[in-house]
Amino acid sequence: MKKIIVSIALAVALVSCNKTTEAKDFKTAYIDTNKLLEESTEAKDIKAKYEAIAEEKGGRLKAEADKLEAEKNSFQANAQKNGQAWAQQKYGELQQREQQLQYTQQALAQQIQGEHGAEMDSVVTKYKKMFKDYGKDKGYDYIYGTGESANVLYAKDQYDITKDIIKLVNDKYKSEGKKEDKASDTKPAEKK
Repeated sequence: MKKIIVSIALAVALVSCNKTTEAKDFKTAYIDTNKLLEESTEAKDIKAKYEAIAEEKGGRLKAEADKLEAEKNSFQANAQKNGQAWAQQKYGELQQREQQLQYTQQALAQQIQGEHGAEMDSVVTKYKKMFKDYGKDKGYDYIYGTGESANVLYAKDQYDITKDIIKLVNDKYKSEGKKEDKASDTKPAEKK
């Protein structure tokens, strides 16, 4: 009976030793997702695109706000000349326009933020597929992400593949961009 128990204990010890060795054979890495999105050419292009849209549309709204401000200043100067009835009516109009301008600014900010978010979500989805393909090609068992949704508390720098992934996504984006440029060059010719 003792021999059976010792044999079982020895077998369990051997199996657990084998599992420990297997765990050490895992190939792992991590990607700093914040750094990836900061240095990715595609993400930079998207950010610049929406900053330009915000600046252009915001410029129009600023012109409206400046015009309204000038009218407010004029109102104060003319209020006593034109009487109380005129002043009340004009003040109501100015308040209504100011409120409408604020609503327009908020709607614009929400629209730009929503469109930017949707485009970035699409990029993140594409990157996740690239991580999976990269992991399979390079033989990784696990690739972790660090950043805002950090799920790695510690990792040695030797496991950081962020630079490789940035190069991969930038190269892929450049190659896709060249295809789009060729396609867009032919479209205007077709319209003519």
